[in-house]
Amino acid sequence: MPITVIVADDQDMVRDGIATLLDAAEDISVLAQAADGGEAVALARQHRPDVVVMDVRMPSTNGLTATREIVGESGEGGSRVLMLTTFDLDEYVYEALGAGASGFLLKDAPVEDLRAAVRVVAEGEALLAPSITRRLIADIARGRREKVHARPEIVETLTPREADVLRYIARGLSNAEIAAELFLAEQTVKTHVGRILTKLSLRDRTQAVVFAYETGLV
Repeated sequence: MPITVIVADDQDMVRDGIATLLDAAEDISVLAQAADGGEAVALARQHRPDVVVMDVRMPSTNGLTATREIVGESGEGGSRVLMLTTFDLDEYVYEALGAGASGFLLKDAPVEDLRAAVRVVAEGEALLAPSITRRLIADIARGRREKVHARPEIVETLTPREADVLRYIARGLSNAEIAAELFLAEQTVKTHVGRILTKLSLRDRTQAVVFAYETGLV
């Protein structure tokens, strides 16, 4: 089954271009397009896509507000959101993560990176553009933002193995790569990841990465 996608962007040419590039991949099917966040929410309710590729800045309902609604309504295993924007400003990164986005990619990314991002997000993993990851980590490391999730005592609820897995998640490794590093079966790693998210009350791997840096685990 192909990965189902909705593309939301207020610029017609940009939206059509993204949809065409994604639809050209054999394993991706674009179901619909939205010109603003409100339309994206309505289409997500109608089609229940695997991924919504969402612009940040749109008239009426912006991408961040639409993301909160889509993620909040779809719940676990529902539609995931890949934010696609021209800007890599820190406030957008944090707001997108807070809204529940699973990925954040710049519009100047190569076509294959865009398709790969959709696949990664559809699989339930997290994805941040390299430049955004660097800014995010540097921002946290300098301690310039309030660490709302900085509760070290919660980290103690993790087993030593779960803590190891979380450190590798924070470094950006996939389940397969973590399995190779720790000499574990990939399914075992997947189980550890699920337990980590449950214990720490985190929605997905993206939030796990932020948690790991904010609490000083990494």
